[in-house]
Formats: sequence, C-alpha cells, structure tokens
Amino acid sequence: MTITRGFTGRARAAGPDRRLPPGQYDAGDAFPVLAAEVTPRPAAADWTFRIDGLVARPRSWSHEEMRELPRAEYHGDIHCVTGWSKFGVRFAGVSVDDLLAQAGPAPEATHAIAYSHTGYTTDLALADLTGGRAWIAFEYDGRPLAPEHGGPARLLVPHLYFWKSAKWIAGLHLLDHDEPGFWERNGYHRRGNPWREERYAGD
Repeated sequence: MTITRGFTGRARAAGPDRRLPPGQYDAGDAFPVLAAEVTPRPAAADWTFRIDGLVARPRSWSHEEMRELPRAEYHGDIHCVTGWSKFGVRFAGVSVDDLLAQAGPAPEATHAIAYSHTGYTTDLALADLTGGRAWIAFEYDGRPLAPEHGGPARLLVPHLYFWKSAKWIAGLHLLDHDEPGFWERNGYHRRGNPWREERYAGD
C-alpha cells in the first residue's frame, strides 16, 4: 500500500489559539472517525491485553482484570495527523506505567510495537509510553469507549499524533530497537510529534 498526502487531507492553518500545534485546526464538538480498517465490534468480555517481548514477566489482562486496576484519567487535548485537534477531552483507563511495572521491562528494552486485535501496528519509544504519558483507555467523557473510537479499549498517547494511539489495542511487544508499524512503513514519521509537524518520513 502506498500512502498519499490526499489520504490525510491538507492541514489548515493554525489560528490564534496557542493550544493548536502548527497546521492544525480546532475540531470543536466533532470527534472525527478515521481508520485504516473496518471497525470491529468486539465484546468487552472477549477483549484481552498483553505485554510481552523484553520483559521479566509477560502478562495478560482481561477487560474485567483491567478494570480492577487503579483508575487513571487524562484530561487534555488530542491531535490528529489529518489536521484536526480536539481540546478538553476526558479519557479514563489504566496507566501504561502501572502495567509495565507488573511486566518488568528488561534494561535493554527501548521501544514497543503496539498491536491491535485487527492486526494494526504502530511503533513507539518506551520514553513515549512511560512517565505518565500513556494509558489504556476504556472510557471517553464518562461513558464506555465506542467501537468507532477504539472500544472496548484503545492505547492513548496524546502528546503524539493520534495514529500512535492504536484503537482496539491488544498488546505491547517490547524490543531493543525501533521497528516500524503499519503507517510508518507507508510513509508516516517514526515518532509523530505534533508540535514539530512530524507527519511524514523526512519531516
């Protein structure tokens, strides 16, 4: 598959709001839905999440087990590579820090592949998944996360473009190197920092 800039559309110019990264616009009340695959509708009872690879204790959690862990919330902004930003969103779930603490990353682990129940993948540095910067989210705005937004649970890494926040998350596979995921293999930037406009390879 070849990616074109037409898929993401032309970024609109940023307005006076300093919360907007360059090239973004305020989506207001809208929460656009974009996906590289058909939206699945998995039941929460069938959902699982696993951390494996370079860890001392590979672990899996069911949806019920995940909901028994300490609750963590994110209140802030999200930014999509297609050009929209959404302010003041509220997600709730579990901190990735708490999950990694149970799995015990190996000293040599530097990156992770996040993979979905659909087969979608994206790569992230562990530094972008730790330090209170990432969550497994199963609620949005006080309600269960809708399937079109990744429910029953999605990865949430809001300081990066939203394609890094993999929908229908199934697990994290820890590595000692960076390994590109779906969009990264098709022309997107390896990191995706909105404030640096890291949209495409070479940006």
